[in-house]
Amino acid sequence: MGYVKAHPIVNEEHGRIVSFKFQDRILEGREGEPVTSALVANNIWTFSRHYKDGAPQSLFCANGQCSKCMLLIDGEARKGCVTPLVEGMQVEPLEKLAVPPLQHKDGKYADIEEYRVDALIVGAGPAGLSAAAVLGGAGASVLVIDDKDSVGGKLVLQTHNFFGSVKDCFAGTRGIDIAVKLEKQLGGMKNVGVMTSSVAIGAFADGVVGVVSEGRRYLKVQPRILIVATGARENTLPLEGFDLPGVFGAGAFQTLVNRDMVRCSDRLFIVGGGNVGLIAAYHALQAGMNVVGLCEAMPQFGGYRVHADKIARLGVPLYLKHAAICAHGKEKVESVTIAQVDDKFRPVMGSERSFPVDAILVAVGLNPINELYNQAVEAGITVLTAGDAQEIAEASAAMFSGRLTGADALEKLGLPMPPEMAAEIGGWPQMMEILRARPGKSHELTPPPTNPVYPRLFCTQEIPCDPCRAACPKGSITLSGDCGNILDPPMFEGECTACTRCVAACPGLAITLVDRRKEAEDGYTLVTLPYELPQVPQPGDELPLTDMNGGVIGSGKVIKTADKKWQDRRILITLAVAPALADDVAGVRVQNPEEILHEIKPALLPQKTADDSIVCLCERVTAGEIRRAVREGLRDRNQLKAIRLGMGSCGGGTCGPNVRRILREEGCCDELDMKTRPRPLVFETPLGVFAGDMKDILDEEK
Repeated sequence: MGYVKAHPIVNEEHGRIVSFKFQDRILEGREGEPVTSALVANNIWTFSRHYKDGAPQSLFCANGQCSKCMLLIDGEARKGCVTPLVEGMQVEPLEKLAVPPLQHKDGKYADIEEYRVDALIVGAGPAGLSAAAVLGGAGASVLVIDDKDSVGGKLVLQTHNFFGSVKDCFAGTRGIDIAVKLEKQLGGMKNVGVMTSSVAIGAFADGVVGVVSEGRRYLKVQPRILIVATGARENTLPLEGFDLPGVFGAGAFQTLVNRDMVRCSDRLFIVGGGNVGLIAAYHALQAGMNVVGLCEAMPQFGGYRVHADKIARLGVPLYLKHAAICAHGKEKVESVTIAQVDDKFRPVMGSERSFPVDAILVAVGLNPINELYNQAVEAGITVLTAGDAQEIAEASAAMFSGRLTGADALEKLGLPMPPEMAAEIGGWPQMMEILRARPGKSHELTPPPTNPVYPRLFCTQEIPCDPCRAACPKGSITLSGDCGNILDPPMFEGECTACTRCVAACPGLAITLVDRRKEAEDGYTLVTLPYELPQVPQPGDELPLTDMNGGVIGSGKVIKTADKKWQDRRILITLAVAPALADDVAGVRVQNPEEILHEIKPALLPQKTADDSIVCLCERVTAGEIRRAVREGLRDRNQLKAIRLGMGSCGGGTCGPNVRRILREEGCCDELDMKTRPRPLVFETPLGVFAGDMKDILDEEK
């Protein structure tokens, strides 16, 4: 597939080109990127084959949670998605594992480092960093660890502007920039340490949390309080063909496209209409991919309407009350079939539609990663959660969750809260609940004002957002009566100076500027709208114009483009349009649905039964195997380990929701029969790390 050649937002330099070997091929990739990203960039999708049935294994989560990307890397079985590429690396499929056991010299054991801190924070995403800022600002000794090689969590994958409050959580700022801001908050705190490429593997009865750093060094950390901010796992879809290479979780897709700049698809289909799926469609278009469509089983999108409207205007077909029913392909996904669903979410026979695609993005929800929290509770360690590990929500809400958890930790530690923090904390719980709230009702689009120049506000849904209000130098944009509730849709009343600040500030790209001042003499109206795609239109170009909902309503000629620093990498395009259309122009179409659909007829229907679908990706356990085991007397999930269910890298976390659904359907009791005895370690760990520094020992053995 190769790399993204031009991106409108991400212009950072990447690592130097290095050579590595996969099987018998010499390949090139970027130093420091994950091995899996380098393989996909070289159009290699089958990394290994599963021991059970020979099925091709590839990338799904890119977060170190599942085991689909396990490879033999320089003689060790490692997850390719969290292993940085280096010059001369030897990469092999895992089925070629043939490594002699590690031989240690007698008495060659390194001392284990031990740390005592007020607070250990596991996870350096928005919640963890925000908690660290609160604790560190109050003078607590804090250690923050994260399993990635940099801080920021999922923020480093988010190239779009965030919603929420400008004052309280960086609304209007891109996620990649928020990560830098949060890191800088900790920069001057000598009492806060940050340790990347480090994973907490267990919490124990002596109050110790075991940490493995750099994959080889074991540390003991004894905190007075533990904060688990480990984020969430992607849900999977147990459908025919959805275990094929080319089926990604949304996080994996954003990792490839927005962080590693890998162009991983030409024809993408998205399953799931929450904010994650809707935003991912936009990210795909920014990377130059065709988005064949997006389906959502509910009658309305779970994400913000401005996100759905934005991609509809750009030409992405949207299918409400439709669900994916199967995918087909040999070594990689080649097609997807969707169908309309009834009120009970059952496919309507005869409504099936199939499309040729080379990738499917699955965005059907998340589940907290909470194994470490549960262990700590059982071990008697004082522990709190924050962010998605506490409740799944937007990253803006995670920041407030982290702050509140940090404040709670201060109280439990008996440390005084700084006066300036104490003055603000009273409003934090309410703001967090606002940011966690689901999208509210949509209002009618307000009539255009009579001003000669004015903003057109196509944001009509109750969502938490106020950058437009903050951007207006005249204070002419308020939030539905200016009651101060950031859930209210914006409204314009007063003077407009045509500064276009609101157009550039809107995270939903839902504001245009209409200028009728020279309409009588020119015969056309000027409309300025935001643009963030790779190929910027040039003056003189004729562009198809779309209304708020994505319908084509005419065309307009580009008069000029503006790309100033204060626009934050957002181009502003001014077009000449017919005066009668000006108030309805909300965007331009960049993708023609009729040219990309190429619908397969007749539709490709499922070829297997529902019981044949893979539920556990790690161990390839089918729904039928689970049902048969239950009917034969295995009554809880511990017993189901006999069929390898839950024995993979994620410990049953990824497949958990689907397993619980099947067990409920089979009559198993939620409270008694579905508890799983946790592993002693929450993350798979080579035994050699407990003996000391594995790399030093390996070097000596050589």
